[in-house]
Amino acid sequence: MDKNNERLVIVGGNRLEGEIVVCTSKNAVLPILAASILNSGNTILHNISPITDVFNMLNILSTLGCSYRWDNNNNLYINCAKAHSWEIPPDLAREIRSSIFMLGSILSRFRAAKVSYPGGCDIGIRPIDLHLKGLRDLNVKIKEEHGFIICDGSNMKGGNIHLDYPSVGATENLMMAAVLTEGITQIRNAAKEPEITDLQNFINAMGGKISGAGTSTITIQGVETLSDCEYWPMSDRIIGGTYLIACAICGGKIRVNNCQSEYLYALIAKLRESGCEFSIMPDYIDIECNSRPMTAQIIETLPYPGFPTDLQAPMTALQTISEGTCMIIENMFETRFKHCPELIKMGANITVRDRMAIVRGVESLQGAEVTAMDLRGGAALVLAGLAAKGTTIVNNISHIDRGYYLIEEQFKKLGGQIERIA
Repeated sequence: MDKNNERLVIVGGNRLEGEIVVCTSKNAVLPILAASILNSGNTILHNISPITDVFNMLNILSTLGCSYRWDNNNNLYINCAKAHSWEIPPDLAREIRSSIFMLGSILSRFRAAKVSYPGGCDIGIRPIDLHLKGLRDLNVKIKEEHGFIICDGSNMKGGNIHLDYPSVGATENLMMAAVLTEGITQIRNAAKEPEITDLQNFINAMGGKISGAGTSTITIQGVETLSDCEYWPMSDRIIGGTYLIACAICGGKIRVNNCQSEYLYALIAKLRESGCEFSIMPDYIDIECNSRPMTAQIIETLPYPGFPTDLQAPMTALQTISEGTCMIIENMFETRFKHCPELIKMGANITVRDRMAIVRGVESLQGAEVTAMDLRGGAALVLAGLAAKGTTIVNNISHIDRGYYLIEEQFKKLGGQIERIA
């Protein structure tokens, strides 16, 4: 089957009922995979979903000389003892934005790195200036030639880094760069996302000395070597949030297992505004939605613990059938409304102006043929299809597969009528 031609066919209108388990976080696993090269021995990662972005990162590790294998329980065994290369082939770097994470980890291990500018979803400019500025604060010499970033870390040493913006990627990259670097490094105005804390915990499990993740100041005491590690990455708060929004848009009652509410306060507050009822326990969330949702009025994406940009598109889908008008402000990326023209094909009433979308709720959406333009926008179209009258066809679902493992099988467990076809 040619995966590039696969589509999702959705017959909407079914309430969602039942239980579902949230998988391991993509946004945690990708930097953890990058950090595995810091350990010149073995790393075992448990319950890793075999999504496209994970395979892309593993392909990068393989080209650097690492080896890996899966077992039947989705546990991943990585050995980086024979890692030897410090150059990422540009064709692999273009496949995935998270390839930039390898810059810090390769520098930390080899004291040199050559990478091209990374790929990923086209959701706007995501400059790596903060990454490079922070590396220079660690005494890395950097030059840019013909689309490549070439780094000389032969004189790396700990330093004080102040990020102009609390970038998640820059925070994680600089943490990894400092792990095997002599001296103490402090990152100020660091991002606070839970996935950064998970990266800290993983590196410390290998023998690193990092503290402060989850706050605005992270301190890294450089160590000489790291050791073998076995680790269970955190669950995916974005996927958990997607399931909660799906219940709100379709109506129903579901239990989302392996989902921690502490990471989703901003979303849960908005869903409560919409009229959803919750029962929250330490490791699961029950949600019930029995009537047409009310609009959330204003949704504004912000760095954690604010409303996550990765849930903006699914929440836009919910607002299309909510009662009232909602203003959505996207502060993180300037072109992250590419799902809106597709939702309009389904009957949504949306006006987009720069980084703001005005959504006027309609009674219902109608099935249509639409195209996923990026990962989270694709998920939004799936949710819209599940709620719409009639049949929806979602094309270009390779975007969705980058972050959601067999999304159709997950929603079938909840009563959704959805199939993958070639």
